[in-house]
Amino acid sequence: MNFFVNFGLYYLTIMTEDLKQIGLRLKGLRDALDLSKEDFASSCGIPLEDYIKYEKGEKDLSFSTLKKIALQYKLDVNTLMFDEEPRMNSYALTRKDKGLAIKRVEAYKYQALASAFTNRKADIFMVTVEPKGEDEPVNINQHPGQEFNMVMEGRLLIHLNGKDFILEEGDSLYFDPGLPHGMKALDGKPVKFLAVII
Repeated sequence: MNFFVNFGLYYLTIMTEDLKQIGLRLKGLRDALDLSKEDFASSCGIPLEDYIKYEKGEKDLSFSTLKKIALQYKLDVNTLMFDEEPRMNSYALTRKDKGLAIKRVEAYKYQALASAFTNRKADIFMVTVEPKGEDEPVNINQHPGQEFNMVMEGRLLIHLNGKDFILEEGDSLYFDPGLPHGMKALDGKPVKFLAVII
């Protein structure tokens, strides 16, 4: 096998392992609450078939799904994503490129920038979006709260409630993430943006 095939298999293994770890944390939470899969899925408004795949690590969870579960059970979303409990209550310092990172799917890498702070009012991430084919559709999500995105590198298409916005470096968008929305890297290059989710 050549380098790129080997790298692709390695990458797929890492991505699959991250999903399996999140699935184990979901199962642990469900077991701790003494809920059936049906009751847990129903309480979070998740189709049972999807939840079963999430718990087995066979299907990617969007951030909005993780946030929905975290809100339902009064957890910090970072506990589900990274298995890290916040410990700081006066400040949380995150050095460049040192935040907790997870790559849930091929296109998105999240790096948590405030995960150590307890009782946060917002979740703050540096998100890297890898480019996909020009004709590939944008994955649509919805979640409660408010969201702020500011592009740090590259160009980003944000599809929001049927309208497209193109953000260049330094551009930002504050919006209601309860509206259908999704993102896509443009120009065949990765995009890095700051995401603040309240």
